[in-house]
Amino acid sequence: MTASVVLRPTCPPGACICGLQQLLSSTANSDHRILRLTRAEEKKLLERLKSLRDLDDLRHMQQRMFEQLGLQMDINPGFGEVRSARGIQIQVHEQPGLCRKTRKAIPSAIRYSLNANPEILYRLLDEYDLFGMHNQQPDAPEVPES
Repeated sequence: MTASVVLRPTCPPGACICGLQQLLSSTANSDHRILRLTRAEEKKLLERLKSLRDLDDLRHMQQRMFEQLGLQMDINPGFGEVRSARGIQIQVHEQPGLCRKTRKAIPSAIRYSLNANPEILYRLLDEYDLFGMHNQQPDAPEVPES
């Protein structure tokens, strides 16, 4: 028994710039994983992103979204002072087949989680030190030999 693949319905012409038609007509070497994101699956994804428990859960979801859908996303503190979840920059990279509305809904769902669980926000900020270095260890001072 073979399961048929359910594809996302196309957006109305002129309403979206997702490039779904170009992706469907493209050659086999393009990434078609995003086509798995139907409207029902998108709702499940957004609900899951709204219910994040901690930073590890956020990173896990980020990894799973890349593995399953090819979605690349950057989550970083903004350039200025971060006082709330709005100060966090969440960028979902453009890719053919990814709807404009979905690209806006994913960061909104993550910000909802950051507001609901400020510990996630604090841990995210802790990943960046005072000088904005991400996960970099300072060079150890050299000890003179005696």
